[in-house]
Amino acid sequence: MTTSYSTLYQSLVQAFKKAHLNKSTWTLMASALACVPAVAAENELASQENTPVADFPKMTVTATRTPTAVNNTIAQTRVIDSEELNTYKGQSVLDVIKRQPGFSYKQDGGMGTVSNFYLRGYDNKSILVLIDGVRYSSLSAGGSSLNLLPAEQIDRIEVLYGASGSSMYGTDAVGGVIQIFTKGQNIEQNQFSITAGAGNHDHYMYGATAQFRNEQGTSLSLSASRNETKGYSALLPDPTNPNSQYNSDDDGFESNNYSLRLNQQINADVDVGISGLYSDSETEFDSGPSIGKDRTKAKQKNGAAQAFANWRYAPGSTVKLAYSHSIDESDNPTYSSNYETKQDQVSLVGQHKLPVGTGIYGVEYLKQKLDSNVYDADYRKVTSGFLGYLTSYNNIDVQANIRHDNYSDFDDETTYNLGVAYHLAPNLRAGVNYAKGYRVPTFNDLYWPGSENPGLKPETSDNYEAFLEYATSLQLTRVTGYRNKVEDLLTYKSQFDSEGQWIGGRTENIEKAKVEGVTLTSDWNINDYLFGLSYDYQKAKNNSGNANDGNDLNNRPEHKGLIYVGYQLADLDLRAEYQYVDKYYYDDVNSNKADGYNLVNISGNYQLTPALSMSARLNNVFNKKYVTSPGYSTDDGTNFFTSLTYTWK
Repeated sequence: MTTSYSTLYQSLVQAFKKAHLNKSTWTLMASALACVPAVAAENELASQENTPVADFPKMTVTATRTPTAVNNTIAQTRVIDSEELNTYKGQSVLDVIKRQPGFSYKQDGGMGTVSNFYLRGYDNKSILVLIDGVRYSSLSAGGSSLNLLPAEQIDRIEVLYGASGSSMYGTDAVGGVIQIFTKGQNIEQNQFSITAGAGNHDHYMYGATAQFRNEQGTSLSLSASRNETKGYSALLPDPTNPNSQYNSDDDGFESNNYSLRLNQQINADVDVGISGLYSDSETEFDSGPSIGKDRTKAKQKNGAAQAFANWRYAPGSTVKLAYSHSIDESDNPTYSSNYETKQDQVSLVGQHKLPVGTGIYGVEYLKQKLDSNVYDADYRKVTSGFLGYLTSYNNIDVQANIRHDNYSDFDDETTYNLGVAYHLAPNLRAGVNYAKGYRVPTFNDLYWPGSENPGLKPETSDNYEAFLEYATSLQLTRVTGYRNKVEDLLTYKSQFDSEGQWIGGRTENIEKAKVEGVTLTSDWNINDYLFGLSYDYQKAKNNSGNANDGNDLNNRPEHKGLIYVGYQLADLDLRAEYQYVDKYYYDDVNSNKADGYNLVNISGNYQLTPALSMSARLNNVFNKKYVTSPGYSTDDGTNFFTSLTYTWK
């Protein structure tokens, strides 16, 4: 193991010292990838008797609401499996998502601090997060706190790109859908494991997982973990303001996390169950000189749970009845504010096997309630119904969905999407997709004191996507182009006084905005070697005709890329990645620009004995200093985390 690790590390150091991601480099990369299908075809003709077959295609349920092979979906879809997630022990779900194609992010420091993430020009308010199918978000802020969810509690993550999720899941899915699956989805045997890990900044994590199944159709998974760090001081000094650092102490974070999944098979056609994920955390942060250090803490409670029953009433036909409940609570004594979001949903969702294809149908009732000491608005109700059709017939893949939502505080809205793909050759596929998007303002957008804007209109969009995909048993390569035309884009707009000083801001409707981009992904697995890359080109522009017309939308880099290599055996998994993020603007007036940055990360898992395994991650190998949110250091340079897991079977 030591020799392999050292060789891989040294080769990466030499390559990355010489790498400069300028336009010529990207052009060369694109040209090389254009040759991928030809090279793959040549490899296919060679003898493969001793070649391991990679897990292509992977399966997804998020993209269609029924199990579907990724290479039969229309909209771009990505699956992050348990093997990849094992390299993120001690990290958050945000740490996983921010490295995926199409995503960018900002964060006010280390673990647990305020963050936002973006996908295809949309921020996290427009990206629906599901935990085992349960909606998870804040009714006040609108987004989901992925920075508070522990990666070690997760079995798999699926990402659906683009607005086709709106016609299946509703208003907050216009930018995409992230579905998080907790452990215990497929228990193969009884086992119990304990994990302990440590990293720099006094970062410690320890936890245990127990899984059980019997011949009577019962399966149970229980998991608990503790994650804590003293952190570092994220507040950067301002040379123009000697008091800028105020309480510039280390910003700690601690969380207790629990997950549960229980399934019971009643008979061959009926099963029932419950599942849930819960996190109780506390985040420290720096604040102004009038606030004591003992008050610069925020406490959070986040989670989602459901009870469900599945009935298979015919071959290929099922229906699921579920009641779900999620919470997002925040108590911040520094600013004397607290928010408690509770979401309750009852849903009936089914799929029916047709002579050609499958029909998808469902009805949902969602009640969202907010308890807060900041403003009086406290609830929203949404009643929904949707229909869908999915087929892969001969050389054609088709997906169509339509959804109608009735809102208690806005007008009714109907969204829909239609996608078609055609197999030009057995391994080569091309397709197009259109989706209508719709998003309503959050309660903070409408009612936040001092920046309230109750006259906000819902945001609507037309979203177009086209792709070319080449898939074999060894690799999956896809080029996706997209264009989003947005009406009444909901975005935060800064306000300045006559001397140009920032005095606040509020959410406003931008009359028009346009986001255009191309995403290239390629993932390979040949003879125990993993390698691949992703590249995103995106232009997100204000297109309103006002003073900011033609400006870049904030926090959306034009270029972003990642290259990874790995070596994988039955007892060893080594991976190294190089990530590039281009410059971008912090604000809508394009006066404050963030520098681009390059990062190198290395991770690995090793099965020391049949019962004992080790996981390690080294982030920011070359100690790059970078900022994603103005005034805050996103990390404190090179950082590491390593853990040991012992399993009894």
